[in-house]
Amino acid sequence: MEEQDAKITVVFGPNGCGKTLWAEQMRRQLASDRVRYVAFSDAYGPATDKAYYLQLRWNQHDIDQETPLVGQLLQRSYLLSGADTPERQAIRDRLYALFGFESLLDKYIILLSSGELRKFQLIKTLMANPQTLILDNPFIGLDANTRQQVSDLLYRLSREQHIHIYLILARSGDVPSFADEVIDMGTTPPFHPSPALQQLASLPSSSTDYQQPMVISMRNVSIRYGQRTILKDLNWEVRNGERWALQGPNGSGKSTLLSLVCADNPQGYACDITLFGHQRGSGESIWQLKRHIGYVSPEMHRSYLRDLPAVNVVASGLKDTVGLYVRPSEEEKEQCRWWMRLFGIDDLATRSFLHLSSGQQRMVLVCRAFVKDPELLILDEPLHGLDDYNRMLVRHVIDTFCQRPNKTLIMVTHYADELPPCINKHLFLTKQ
Repeated sequence: MEEQDAKITVVFGPNGCGKTLWAEQMRRQLASDRVRYVAFSDAYGPATDKAYYLQLRWNQHDIDQETPLVGQLLQRSYLLSGADTPERQAIRDRLYALFGFESLLDKYIILLSSGELRKFQLIKTLMANPQTLILDNPFIGLDANTRQQVSDLLYRLSREQHIHIYLILARSGDVPSFADEVIDMGTTPPFHPSPALQQLASLPSSSTDYQQPMVISMRNVSIRYGQRTILKDLNWEVRNGERWALQGPNGSGKSTLLSLVCADNPQGYACDITLFGHQRGSGESIWQLKRHIGYVSPEMHRSYLRDLPAVNVVASGLKDTVGLYVRPSEEEKEQCRWWMRLFGIDDLATRSFLHLSSGQQRMVLVCRAFVKDPELLILDEPLHGLDDYNRMLVRHVIDTFCQRPNKTLIMVTHYADELPPCINKHLFLTKQ
């Protein structure tokens, strides 16, 4: 590619406008072994993500000598993508240093966090020294420091290595100031709060035994995977009606902590954890706890690979299943449609979940977290890949939902402006 062709082009537009389709058409048009395309949506499922949702929690004791290490996979990609020269070795080592991967090279791939997996994908791609690089939502799941590092790196790659970089973005705040060209795929309408939010605010709160003064209590909780410590001597209390922001860099243990709350981590039974006044391991089943928790996460998004109507995916939240194996009743479907109207996605009800854009899929899964009107709402990066309008809409729904009595919130995000106004507590985790 000629030097004058090297630039940064941003393809920007709302969810469902065809950005990813445009990127795939561009890749076919430019068909070359020097073109690299990487999608960073939560729906992708290459070998590095296969069964990750369950492996990290339940199968970490099954790791054997054949389980690949991060360094082995990266070195394999490095050797497959070019000659082993001093120049390429310097690029490889620079990428490891930039993303802080020197300490992760001897770790098993299934033990990487969601954000670390995205860094892994970026390193693999950049080691190939492409002439054209197409990145679909490269900043989602990355903490603020890493986003800035990636942004600076992309600028240098374009200017110094003469790479034409296409960035596919839905969030206006992610559009870099140094972009040479912005292709607008559609106008995002101004946000106006829906009258349906008033209906949400006035919904009656069901009276249950789970409306306890103390929702979560953790005492000296530690979690280790092999030689790697994720959480160490954590003490945390969440009281009824509190709205927590859970923050920290990639790999600091945020998702692991939430997996303990959601009863999705077997190590939780060996920890001193009380949920809704019930001590873990005292006879309360996982499913009894899950009835009162609404949950969405990047891991959950990756696990939804079944060809179901979107309304059935929302309805799976009523049954606490990943994928719906029980056909919902008409009453349950109407309940789902009410919540889908609230989120402005009722027109997606009969469409196949797998045929929706990643942003549309995320809206469906966020709706799924709310559908049973839970006492505890756990939102792990709920606004991943959403356009400005949908981000504002979801923030308003969260805020209105939490104005009701006996509603408790824990929310993870790497963007401070995504936190709803109702947040009144903060827990910041550091990487061990």
